[in-house]
Amino acid sequence: MIRFNVLRGSVPAGGAKPPGLAGGIWGPERLGQIRQDPALAGLLDEIRAEAKRSAAEPVPVLPFHLFVKFADEGSRLEFEGPYFERRGRLLALALASLVDETDAYLPALNDLLWELCSEYSWALPAHLPPRFEEIPDARVKPEATVDLFAAETAHALAETLYVLEGRLHPWVAYRVREEIERRVFRPLFETSYSFHWETAEHNWSAVCAGAAGMAAMLLENDANRLAGMLDRCLRAMECFLEGYAEDGCCLEGIGYWNYGFGYFVYFAEMLEVLTEGKVSLLEGEKIARIAAFPESVALTVPQFVNYSDASPVHELQPGLNCRLAARFGHPLPPMTGRPSVHSDHCYRWPHTARNLQWTHAGAADKPAAAGRTYFSDAAWLIDRSVHEGRLVAFSAKGGHNDEPHNHNDLGHFIVHAAGDALLADLGAGQYTKDYFGSGRYGYLHNSSEGHSVPLINGTPQRAGREARAEVLRQEEQDGVLCFKLDLTKAYGQEAGLSSYVRSFEWRRGAGEGLDAGELRVLDRFEFAGDGSRVEERLISLTEPSVRQGLVTWQGAEASLELSFDDEVWQAQTDILHTTDHHGAPITVYRTRLTAEGIGRSFQGELSIRCRMGRLSYQTS
Repeated sequence: MIRFNVLRGSVPAGGAKPPGLAGGIWGPERLGQIRQDPALAGLLDEIRAEAKRSAAEPVPVLPFHLFVKFADEGSRLEFEGPYFERRGRLLALALASLVDETDAYLPALNDLLWELCSEYSWALPAHLPPRFEEIPDARVKPEATVDLFAAETAHALAETLYVLEGRLHPWVAYRVREEIERRVFRPLFETSYSFHWETAEHNWSAVCAGAAGMAAMLLENDANRLAGMLDRCLRAMECFLEGYAEDGCCLEGIGYWNYGFGYFVYFAEMLEVLTEGKVSLLEGEKIARIAAFPESVALTVPQFVNYSDASPVHELQPGLNCRLAARFGHPLPPMTGRPSVHSDHCYRWPHTARNLQWTHAGAADKPAAAGRTYFSDAAWLIDRSVHEGRLVAFSAKGGHNDEPHNHNDLGHFIVHAAGDALLADLGAGQYTKDYFGSGRYGYLHNSSEGHSVPLINGTPQRAGREARAEVLRQEEQDGVLCFKLDLTKAYGQEAGLSSYVRSFEWRRGAGEGLDAGELRVLDRFEFAGDGSRVEERLISLTEPSVRQGLVTWQGAEASLELSFDDEVWQAQTDILHTTDHHGAPITVYRTRLTAEGIGRSFQGELSIRCRMGRLSYQTS
């Protein structure tokens, strides 16, 4: 990675800033092209509507009782709602003023910027010391804590100053610069204190370093100081990339790929412009594989394979993906191609600003293509086929139970057919204090009890790196895709296991007709004693029908039929209520097949057939 002496020789001296730092040149000619681009019409309509509303309505307040709610009750959404709405207003007011070359929104924008500078801390309460008693002894005070959102706020404010240079009130511009110095630059770049994220191997290192580094590139005029700032950011970026193995798989899922790798790209692009091409981070086979990750995990738009804390539905940022496809020459991933200011509920500045600069017509609606991907380091297997014009996919995973945003999900699998994940991954639950604390695996989303894996002698999977899957086989033979995992270490001693091996055999549907795929799941157990109990679990957001020896999940255009030996298994369905990442209620259907009083050796088989269309008979 680039070091200080190289940066010092590459950063322009004398405070000169080359044009195009903020994703491209925002001059009159380019602004006219943006206003006339049909691919951006919807996005511009949203920006203008939000700017008009923001200018007419009072700025949302952030009172103390919302600030302290996380510390007192563990709840985040009440404070974060108005916090992120303020960032959305900043995005809309600034970009409407820029793109439409109007001063109509500048009074409201000046007022909003003043309010943002008056916030007690740009860091979220969830990222501050959990108890007030800890604050006096903290090396970094809450108002100078650099978390994801403090860094993002600094970048958004810095880029607002950059693109609207000379148009904001000088008092406001002065105060914004001073607050960025006080809250981000001095705590991060002028102390010996190291924030925890500086060595993190996940999205935090890229987002915090990327956002703070971009703010520095936009505002800092001293070449030596800027080189030192960027050196520190690049060290964090090294750690971020260490979190990716050579296969390029993002263990945190598509949303965090968009977040972490997105900020890596935004930072890298700006650094390359600043240094006039002398420093480029977007090179090499590993970076290319990371850049291609979305296409490999795409399902029916806008759905993705969503292990860990990834939501099942995600709107990709067209600008980011158009830029990566152009740089690396890979196909654009499946996406709607219609950027929206509301696709990111946190209203992060660079997503929308780069959508305006980088989106091109090739990002129009595009379905997922057939193909097979095996991420050998992550042990994720994904197979996609197109049957009668609709996507059918199977995926299963190994890995270990100490991954970033970990779920205890070794041997878990997904079956997707014609737009419905009929056997699903729940993805992220609602983030609370306990969600990232000692109670994490009491949440359905994170526990193995919320995944399609067995409960063995009443014991769920355990957390920790020692709980891992060993891949025994991954190959295709005679048209059958085989994936075999030793899952013995996924369970603790209380499960009474000597050995547990799960095998998947997936066969794509051939030609026309109802059958679109067949999955055989074979579980082989060896126990230390007699009288054991195995409970297979299958997770869906679609209510199943159960009859003798058969469970059916009927989607809008396809169905799954699970056949089992009802002399061995007793079937029933639990109806469970939980909330998604945004706090919206969802209903989960967990089908349980239970075998009791089994001997020391036991083999359980589940046969699942995927069929197109709606079934002609009713089950009960």
